[in-house]
Amino acid sequence: MPENAKLVLEGKEYELPVVTGTENEKAVDITRLRDLSGYITLDSGYKNTGATVSKITYLDGENGILRYRGYPIEQLAERSTFLEVAYLLIYGELPTRSQLDEFDNNIRRHTLIHEDMKRFYQAYPTYAHPMGVVASVTCSLSTFYPESLNPNRPWEKINLTITRILAKFPTIAAWAYNNSIGHPVNYPKNKYSYVENFLHMMFSKPTEEYEPDPVVVNALDKLLILHADHEQNCSTSTVRLVGSSQANLYGSIAAGCIALWGPLHGGANQAVIEMLDQIHADGGNVQKYVEKAKDKNDPFRLMGFGHRVYKNFDPRAKIIKKACDDVLNKLGIHDPVLDIAKKLEEVALQDEYFVERKLYPNVDFYSGIIYRAIGIPVDMFTVMFALGRLPGWIAQWKEMVENKEPIGRPRQIYTGAAKRDYVNIAERG
Repeated sequence: MPENAKLVLEGKEYELPVVTGTENEKAVDITRLRDLSGYITLDSGYKNTGATVSKITYLDGENGILRYRGYPIEQLAERSTFLEVAYLLIYGELPTRSQLDEFDNNIRRHTLIHEDMKRFYQAYPTYAHPMGVVASVTCSLSTFYPESLNPNRPWEKINLTITRILAKFPTIAAWAYNNSIGHPVNYPKNKYSYVENFLHMMFSKPTEEYEPDPVVVNALDKLLILHADHEQNCSTSTVRLVGSSQANLYGSIAAGCIALWGPLHGGANQAVIEMLDQIHADGGNVQKYVEKAKDKNDPFRLMGFGHRVYKNFDPRAKIIKKACDDVLNKLGIHDPVLDIAKKLEEVALQDEYFVERKLYPNVDFYSGIIYRAIGIPVDMFTVMFALGRLPGWIAQWKEMVENKEPIGRPRQIYTGAAKRDYVNIAERG
């Protein structure tokens, strides 16, 4: 017998169905509540609202669990690659060898972007934020592929759009960086893997081609895997909401980029580096700032510690900590700011105040350190986040389309002025 919840409003009882997920998550289905009772629910920020039913990602913040399509993030980060994870998220299953080879080859064949797009980059000032450039150019892809505007195309055509955006996004991102430093762009080279190609386009010089270090490539590949999807966060929900109007994939992804750009969402690892720079500029006294963080009356907050979703240790942080150590050891970098980061990490893992409150270093803490170590500037951090999150956005958009979900249309409770009559300007005093 189906389980129902009972809601009593103004003395009248309503039965609402209960939906149970694979991991025994429960939700009260209020889809027909307004039709039945005239009431809606109010949930500012949608913190307790399930906007969809999804098969893509399972997240349990209380117990530090993250799974893609049922696979634990720990196993994927250890044994898989970013492209294999992208295939899993988008198409639902891990690929066979032949499927992965075909997927990889198709992406390598579509890495170039139209030469006319170089004019966009030339038109932006060098001080333009790379995330704004990336979002704009990504949306502009729809103008170069007008067939993508049709939401009712056969799936083989949609798959071509998926391949194109996966292939071209690293090029778009790297060119945004090249533009920001006033350098000529580097064209992709299909001999490289996905991550190697991105690093080549970022850091190769006209007189010297960048040689991707395997340790750096491995760490960056892991970071992209860890960021690939994270359930219904702000940017992912934005992609689904925009896509629900039958907006094309390029435009929907661009909207996700803009949502991610906000400092409350994708800017956390940037905030980590800015905090470390602040401590360094003030003399590098780590203990002073630890005490400031403990002082409730002090506005200073340690960035990169704890997580609004994970109430335990961020499972992604456990994975990337080793990769972070490997990168620092391999590159032999002596950076006083990174030295401060290591001291802060040591304090957070041992100090009773942080341990009791479970304020462990999170994935943003370690990702910021890795990006700084390999030479990626702070204003590119959100772009790196978007590069990792791209497969999740695509998977969520694709699932929304396949499920034929209705256009998103939230309700509101109006609290403005009641009805009043217009007063002519001469009579307003």
